[in-house]
Amino acid sequence: SISVSIFMLYRGLSETRFIEDEKGNYSWVDFNKNGKVDRHLSEEFIPSKDGNYRQATISETLQNIEWTTQSFLWLTLAIVFMLLRDLGYIIRIRSLTDNVLSWKRATWVIFMWEFASALSPGVVGGSVVAMFFLKKEKIALGKSTAIVMITAFLDNLFYVIMVPVLFLFVSQKELFPLQGDSFFTTNTKELFWVGFSVVVAVCLLIYLSVFHFSKLIKTVLSWVFSLPYLNRWKKEAVKTGDDVIATSKEFKTKPKSFWLKSFGGTFLSWSSRFFVVNCILMIFVNLGWYENTMVFARQFVMWLILLVTPTPGGSGMAEYAFQGFFSDFIGSGILVTTMAILWRLVSYFPYLFIGSGLLGKFKKNG
Repeated sequence: SISVSIFMLYRGLSETRFIEDEKGNYSWVDFNKNGKVDRHLSEEFIPSKDGNYRQATISETLQNIEWTTQSFLWLTLAIVFMLLRDLGYIIRIRSLTDNVLSWKRATWVIFMWEFASALSPGVVGGSVVAMFFLKKEKIALGKSTAIVMITAFLDNLFYVIMVPVLFLFVSQKELFPLQGDSFFTTNTKELFWVGFSVVVAVCLLIYLSVFHFSKLIKTVLSWVFSLPYLNRWKKEAVKTGDDVIATSKEFKTKPKSFWLKSFGGTFLSWSSRFFVVNCILMIFVNLGWYENTMVFARQFVMWLILLVTPTPGGSGMAEYAFQGFFSDFIGSGILVTTMAILWRLVSYFPYLFIGSGLLGKFKKNG
């Protein structure tokens, strides 16, 4: 697992981009006829003795960053927000398990969850792995299933609540800066609202499933595991359904303080996740309060796009989406590319290495 993480990091740092250089050996041609320089498309650059573009690796561009005290402070703050993101998840998982998990074990579960999410497409996430590790912590599979469903409900609820709030501060025109982009097409706005509607529907579906129709989950499990080749696990599936029903009844009796703490952890985690991007941009450019609000708000659209990407952890798409959403704050193409990879170095790759280390320890202990 460590070797895979090292390979993914190496591949990311050794990836090449075309950057402007007066003594370059490539010239730009508008291959896809969109009037924009698409630095990720090799077809847009042809060898030329009098070219003004050249190829450079991501690691090379990172080495050329001129760091100042202020830059280091913003980078430190970005790392702090990443830690707060994890702290929010840890607080939430401990709350949802009635503090059965110690701080240490809750941290272990969350990092393994993040590790699985980093290796899975956004729409899949690490939910199945999370249920497995919660079960390893002596929490019944049915209760683990209900807990993971509640975390999904809280995540979607945060999104459903925050999007209308953001429209009080940011106009739709500024929220969708990608109109006309060749990759995201001119339908970004429409796709966002379709996706938002799906998030609302999923949020409502989970709420109804867990709190009002938990018996239906048992019925579905019983039916599925009555099929040939699956009926050998029907007894366990029915037991899982019973646990979901019992957990549902338990959740219904929880006081408001329980749900405030759980949603508070969710709010802390997601807000911190988005503030990391603000900090990365502030390393290189000075943004005012309103510009920072725009950066924060646009991430709700970007997250929805990354949610449906087929690559592990949104790899590749995340860097390109970053450039599409935030290039108008920077101007320099190579600088926004550098910011994108720095963002991924802070927010993505650490989970690969931490998760790999914990997984190796888990295998060693049997």
